[in-house]
Amino acid sequence: MKLSEFKFDLPESLIAKYPAERGESRLMVVHRKTKKIEHKMFGDILSYFDDGDVMVINNTKVFPARLYGNKEKTGAKIEVFLLRELNRDMKLWDVLVDPARKIRVGNKLYFGDSDLVAEVIDNTTSRGRTIRFLFDGSHEEFMKAVDELGETPLPREIKRKTEDADRERYQTVFAEHIGAVAAPTAGTHFTKAMMKRMEIKGVHFAPVTLHVGLGTFRPVDVEDLTKHKTDSENYRIEDTAARIVNKALDETKRVCAVGTTSLKALESSVSANSRLKAVEGWTDKFIFPPYEFKIANSLLTNFHLPESILIMMTSAFGGYDLVMEAYETAIKEKYKFFSYGDAMLIL
Repeated sequence: MKLSEFKFDLPESLIAKYPAERGESRLMVVHRKTKKIEHKMFGDILSYFDDGDVMVINNTKVFPARLYGNKEKTGAKIEVFLLRELNRDMKLWDVLVDPARKIRVGNKLYFGDSDLVAEVIDNTTSRGRTIRFLFDGSHEEFMKAVDELGETPLPREIKRKTEDADRERYQTVFAEHIGAVAAPTAGTHFTKAMMKRMEIKGVHFAPVTLHVGLGTFRPVDVEDLTKHKTDSENYRIEDTAARIVNKALDETKRVCAVGTTSLKALESSVSANSRLKAVEGWTDKFIFPPYEFKIANSLLTNFHLPESILIMMTSAFGGYDLVMEAYETAIKEKYKFFSYGDAMLIL
């Protein structure tokens, strides 16, 4: 398929600047077999799942990856966006810097009155750098310093300043393993009470970990989608989760990927007999139509931006024509889009 096939007019007013109360977003339910589209509230999701069904959730935890430092000598303010840790012992990180033209190899950056100092040791892309943090403490102490100095990494498309409330809200209630620079947003709709009600009903939760990177939002700049390369993301699927998912598949139950990140993790670790394998590694899987999914048979996701890799994956799952019709309906019905927006359940 072509990039231009995923272009549509999205009024900026429909990009949610703030989230609804957790669990109180709208929910569009799309039925692939009948092509029926229903308009519900998120709490209604319970009625679509029964005893033995499985929700695959991404338990990655967002850390405050956006830091502001000052350049040695000039004092110029520089944004440093932590992308991923390259070497824990040496405190090497892949980062994006802004404004990039001011940052060269050998420059040092200071972060407030803290003990945190960084030295630029390599250029990676036009805005990308490899930096080494000069910090004497342990990894835990280093991450604590980042936590205190950093800002919640809200995507730029949410055009407002980050607020204190974003620390809690741009995170799922089941977040556990630190490593994401963007939230697995479909999971942010759940409350603990809602999950407990689902468990009482017999629905199982299978946690996987995929540390969401900034590549999720990187624009696709080639018309031919087969030529697009996505950034690698670190992921892990444990034995327990694989067993829960495979049992549901064997019993022809629903396996719902909560979010495109969970879906990507599942599709990155499929055995020869179309079952889920335990794994730890990196995935750069890029899914667009046509694609045959092996594990998940339902998907919970948010409404994505035009030409994003996430609407491509959603279209591959729900069927291009049906998903595009659903998006047209969502715009007409004024559903909220993007990270803090409403949810869509594809069955």
